Amino acid sequence: MVIAGALAGTITLTACASEPEAPAEEVAGTIPGMSVSNARMVLGAVKGNPAAVYFDLKYDADRGLSIRRADVTQAGSATLHDYGEYDFKVQMMEALPIPLAKGTEVQFKPGGLHIMAFDPSPDLKPGDKAEITITVSGGGTHVFEAEVLAAGDERAAGTGDGN
Repeated sequence: MVIAGALAGTITLTACASEPEAPAEEVAGTIPGMSVSNARMVLGAVKGNPAAVYFDLKYDADRGLSIRRADVTQAGSATLHDYGEYDFKVQMMEALPIPLAKGTEVQFKPGGLHIMAFDPSPDLKPGDKAEITITVSGGGTHVFEAEVLAAGDERAAGTGDGN
């Protein structure tokens, strides 16, 4: 009887140990494996001028994706921008889709990739939070908050955390 009980316990333990891991639960407004930090929105020097959104993005999931667009809730429209050469001049232009593979780290920063927020709400003030949505290939979205900074405030290292 003791042997039968021990055998039954071993079978139960073995069955538990071999169960496949449950897939990570998907949360609305997040892309599995994507995290955003240091998110900040710098207002234009002249009221009504576009604002710029900067942040650090990490992607650690197995499925490859591309960032296709960005939206800012408190702006009339937004576009992904980068700098490139055209007509022998370096200038700002709309960014191509941004590919993400496991281990990708991308900095959205002054002089590089960033989000331009056109027609920002006149109600936005330094210290507020702006809601940013990134849309990837396949239609998934990742939503995060960015601290609103005044024009001329430190752009390289904001204090917002948009995980």
